[in-house]
Amino acid sequence: ADAAGRPRPRIWVSFRPIIAPTDELAWEKAHRTLGAVKANHAERAKRRHYPAVGQGAPSNVGSQRLLAVAERGEVHDRCLWTAPAAATNAAGASTALVGSPETVAKALLDYVDIGCELLSIRGYDPLNDAIDYGRHVLPLVRQELAHRAATSAA
Repeated sequence: ADAAGRPRPRIWVSFRPIIAPTDELAWEKAHRTLGAVKANHAERAKRRHYPAVGQGAPSNVGSQRLLAVAERGEVHDRCLWTAPAAATNAAGASTALVGSPETVAKALLDYVDIGCELLSIRGYDPLNDAIDYGRHVLPLVRQELAHRAATSAA
């Protein structure tokens, strides 16, 4: 974009964080969540006209790329978990950040650091997860961003 004299595109990433008081407890919760995701995916795929696992590749390139990443391993970066993507044939928001609020906040900041401007998070238990993110994750992210802004301005 810079070379062409065009504005840089905004980068948007979407996650379904799975948090608990400790990383260990978050991974236990993640594996329980994956069991529920697998149990419900086949029925959801029928309603959404999205190919279920084993019934062909998704038509969009983004999902195809995500499945290729998932084939290389279940965990990437600090705590990006791709098993839900593999279990759903990369339907919808299907990657998770798994860990304590501190681990997930640091992971979100890692994405800010590489240029992501829009971070979308939603949970598997939408209301309760939103409450937990607002109480435990977002204050940590905001605090660090404010600290960075204050120290770079000084």
